[in-house]
Amino acid sequence: MAANLSCIFPALHLFGVLVLLLCPSCLCDCNMFPSIAHGSYEDVSSIFSFTTVVQYKCDEGYVLVGEEKITCRNSHWSSLVPQCKALCLKPEIKDGTVSLDQDQYVEPENVTVQCDSGYRVVGSPSIICSENRTWYPEVPKCEWIFSGDI
Repeated sequence: MAANLSCIFPALHLFGVLVLLLCPSCLCDCNMFPSIAHGSYEDVSSIFSFTTVVQYKCDEGYVLVGEEKITCRNSHWSSLVPQCKALCLKPEIKDGTVSLDQDQYVEPENVTVQCDSGYRVVGSPSIICSENRTWYPEVPKCEWIFSGDI
């Protein structure tokens, strides 16, 4: 029995050294995929590679900021984990405009509401696209300035 063990131990020792040198992702820190808010990830690694590749995508209404795919080799990720940022629709302002005219805005974009001549802003003129895809504080209104000369 001792002869059989002496044959197995050198092979196990050699295998252990190879594992430490190559560090496949299943035995390193690379099997802990960084998660992201408002999105998901998928392991898209090749089965024959010693590199872990994770691909990220965002939920509907959010946009990916950063690298879509990140790679882990030797227990280190190639870049920072991307983020899913909220998209806010252009605020509807009757009798006014916004400082930056776009169809969509990415969190934490800040715009200023400006009212047409003869109107004034009711509420905060400065609003920010928030993480929950709404404007904060609430979108202000433009109110007609009443003049007493009628």
